[in-house]
Amino acid sequence: MRPGAASRGSAERALTSVAAGAAYGGDAADGHDREARERQARDGDDGEAADAPRLWHVTLSVSGAKAPLQEVRRGLEQLAHDHPFLLTSRYAQDHAEIRYWEEARDLHDAAAVALRLWGEHRQSAQLPPWEIVGLEVIDRDTYHHRIAEGYGPLPATPVGVHPF
Repeated sequence: MRPGAASRGSAERALTSVAAGAAYGGDAADGHDREARERQARDGDDGEAADAPRLWHVTLSVSGAKAPLQEVRRGLEQLAHDHPFLLTSRYAQDHAEIRYWEEARDLHDAAAVALRLWGEHRQSAQLPPWEIVGLEVIDRDTYHHRIAEGYGPLPATPVGVHPF
């Protein structure tokens, strides 16, 4: 909620930032300098901007009332057609999991797109009226590290729409 915006029903909550303090690398000025050094190190000498798009691996889980399997499958296949980065979908009568790569500037942007995906395509793909019950967004390096270490979900193969 925006500061100063009227509360809807419950006590108003505000989000604030808290400085890490001396235990985590010095005072606030040192923190800003450290962030600049980290950004410069991350950008490297190739001149790539810190806010250049990156790839994020998204796992979106949805669930709701039971729907006919054929309709769920058809809807997910249409979603895969409409959303070109969709890797794989698994589904049952009352839930589904969608995994795909999203190109975004940062995690916040990737998560925002993921949270809109189901609702924005519900009409066009005739998806069930389910709600989002889970979301994981990780960067490409973390995804590959997990796979290399044997953690996390198996790579999204076979690609496509499959029952659980």
